[in-house]
Amino acid sequence: MFTPIRTERLVVRPWREDEAPRLLDILRRPEIVKWLGHPKTLETVAEAEEKIAGMADDLPKSEWAFEVASSGVPAGSVMLVDIPHSEQPDGSKLVQIGWYAHPDALGHGYVTEAARAVLEYGLRAGLPEIRALTHTDNYPSMRVCERLGMTYLGVTEDWYDDAPSSHYVVRKGEWPAPA
Repeated sequence: MFTPIRTERLVVRPWREDEAPRLLDILRRPEIVKWLGHPKTLETVAEAEEKIAGMADDLPKSEWAFEVASSGVPAGSVMLVDIPHSEQPDGSKLVQIGWYAHPDALGHGYVTEAARAVLEYGLRAGLPEIRALTHTDNYPSMRVCERLGMTYLGVTEDWYDDAPSSHYVVRKGEWPAPA
């Protein structure tokens, strides 16, 4: 069972079905969805409810809402998920962190704050490393990776067929990076 993570301003926790309209308001926007691994916008509350129902807890992997504690409103999503086509010799898969946020939540540092909390959670839960893969022109996400102290590994064409990715990693014992 996932215990919500509290930061100075946020609560990272599972999405609730009654928050489907907020998730729809985020994922109906092409300017957000174009950066995700599934570039199809949501069109209905029912689709958002289905997405929430499909956010499986395979802890420490899942997708969670990050809400602004003072308002209780979800600002966006942060996730730890398997990288597609990344099977390792031992049968495991590489894990990546990802995020997206509502436009009204941008510019406040919420994404970085939520991602830092989830990186800490994933490493404490036993993941040896966590990667981030961003489109090479997704400059806001690349800046988040840099603010998090993730190590830049260059551009890769592994794992995703649609475009090359800027590739970052944090490893247990090497992160957080010294300020």
